[in-house]
Amino acid sequence: MLGTLGDRPLGAKDAEAVARALDLDPVASCMVSARVEAYGLSPRFLGGELWTAGEPVTSLAFSGANLMPLIGGAGDLELFADRALSTPRICSSIVGPADLALPLWERLATVWGPPREIRDDQPLLALHGYPVIAPDPNVRLVTMADLDRYFPAAVEMFIGEVGIDPCAGDEGRSYRRRLAALISARRVFARFDGDRVTFKAEIGSMSRKVGQIQGVWVDPESRGRGLGAVGTAAVAAAIARQGRISSLYVNSFNAAARRSYSQVGFAQVGTFATVLVD
Repeated sequence: MLGTLGDRPLGAKDAEAVARALDLDPVASCMVSARVEAYGLSPRFLGGELWTAGEPVTSLAFSGANLMPLIGGAGDLELFADRALSTPRICSSIVGPADLALPLWERLATVWGPPREIRDDQPLLALHGYPVIAPDPNVRLVTMADLDRYFPAAVEMFIGEVGIDPCAGDEGRSYRRRLAALISARRVFARFDGDRVTFKAEIGSMSRKVGQIQGVWVDPESRGRGLGAVGTAAVAAAIARQGRISSLYVNSFNAAARRSYSQVGFAQVGTFATVLVD
C-alpha cells in the first residue's frame, strides 16, 4: 500500500505512482501537477499534503489552501472526508471534478457548512494547439513596472469572481506579492489602453503539459467589443508556443464568457465544481 490514509501523507518514494495518477487526466490535475513538479511531494514545500486511500493511481486528493479530490470512488471519498475532519480546516474551498468535489462536500457539510457558495457546474475547457481566431496584438506580458496599473483591475476581477476583497486584512500586500510572483514568471497578460487595463488574464498554474488560464476580465466600459475572445486567444497562443495545452474552467451561467471561449477554439473536456467555504 502506498501512502495509506491514516498512516502518512504521500512522500518522495511515491513520486512515480503519483506522476502516473496525475497523468491520467493532465487537464483536470493541472493545478496539483504544477505544484508537484515544482516542489516535489514534501508537504513542507508542496504547501499541502497528497492523500490516498490505497494507491495513488486509484485514489488521490490534495489538501492545502484548496481541498482537491482528483481520483476515487465512494469509499475513498469517505476516507478523505474523515481525514479532512480529523484536524482543523485549512482550506477555503473544495474544487475539482464535479463527480468527486460535490459528493466530498456532502460528507463534510454537516461539520463545515453552510457554504458561502456552491458552483456546481463549471465546464472544464481545453484547447490543443493554437486558437482558431487571431489573437489581440495589443495583449502583452505584464512587467513589474506595470504592477501599480494592473493591480486595481486584478482586485476588481477577484472581488467579482470570488466575492472577497483580496485587500482585506493586510491591505492587499499578500495578493500583490502573488501577482508579482506571476509577473516574474511571465504568466500575466494584459491590454493597456493608455493607463487603463481593458483586458487581463493570468496563467495561474503551469504543468509540463498544461497551462491553466485564470482571472480573465474585461473592463466593464470596454465590454461588447470582443476583447475577451481575442485577449484569451493571445494567452492561449503563448501557451501553445510552449507546447502545452491551454485550459480553463468557467461557470456554466456565464454565457458571454462561454461564447468567447468557444470562439477561441476551446472545447469542454469535463466538469468542475467549486464549494466556497466560510
